[in-house]
Amino acid sequence: QVQLVESGGGLVQPGGSLRLSCAASGSVFSIVFMGWDRQAPGNQRELVATITSGETTNYVDSVKGRFTISRDNAKNTVYLQMNSLKPEDTGVYYCSGTIATMFNRTPGNYWGQGTQVTVSA
Repeated sequence: QVQLVESGGGLVQPGGSLRLSCAASGSVFSIVFMGWDRQAPGNQRELVATITSGETTNYVDSVKGRFTISRDNAKNTVYLQMNSLKPEDTGVYYCSGTIATMFNRTPGNYWGQGTQVTVSA
């Protein structure tokens, strides 16, 4: 019913920048909440950043001041601008969304397949 597709991952040197995108498609009616998780090798998945429909944002302490989450409601897309990247930012980044569909107005949770971000010299 709803698909979340991430893009923008890759290999970057420490101190560099990347911009991740996540587009929601399918039978989207409204997007209540979107966010980005990440999972580093050997670690549990952690919530990195979130943004509400009212554009309130929240970040995990380790990325505050370096990452910025934003959304384009017309495109059903959320972005994660990542600056001053560190090796510890390496991991698979997953987009998530709490989305109501055309067929079910009760919002459900959806996740993308993930995009790899590697920060290395």
